[in-house]
Amino acid sequence: MNFENLNIWCWIIPALVGIISGVLGYLIGKSKDVSVIDTSADTKTLEAENTKLKADLAVCNKKLAATDAPEKPASPAAALTASAPSTATFDTAAAKAAMGKRIKQDDLKIVEGIGPKIEGLFHNFGIKTWKALSEASTIKCQEVLDSGGSRYRIHDPASWPMQAKMAYEGQWKDLSKWQIKHKAGKF
Repeated sequence: MNFENLNIWCWIIPALVGIISGVLGYLIGKSKDVSVIDTSADTKTLEAENTKLKADLAVCNKKLAATDAPEKPASPAAALTASAPSTATFDTAAAKAAMGKRIKQDDLKIVEGIGPKIEGLFHNFGIKTWKALSEASTIKCQEVLDSGGSRYRIHDPASWPMQAKMAYEGQWKDLSKWQIKHKAGKF
């Protein structure tokens, strides 16, 4: 027996099996590759839909801005009355009982999603009370957020005026239930 010939075949056979397995694996993997599918038609459809939605949003924002236009006071005295602090009675005990913590009057941080920095942004825009926030439009709230820069993009101020109205009107139990149900946008 010639052991030299046998020794060569011990190397050649595994090498050939490895090469054949590699080629077959590549071909099978290539045939199942999802990224090869042409998505240009889907992309164009989605881009067209996105453009249409942006146009619809612009129209809605214009309508909302037209209906939210602030009315000019008839006299300087009326202007002072409109900007006066809220006169609704604030019941500290009822607020603490419903919310489970001590609440300061006109503390915007009681609104789910508003923290100290966002409260400061609202104060810069002259929105310092629950009543003022409850009367602000969602567009105005978004403008306030945009003034803080890109780090505030994740916030959604859609419910903030409604929450502020509940606080202003002393609906503490309703506000507490709403916030528990919608904690950080999770249901």
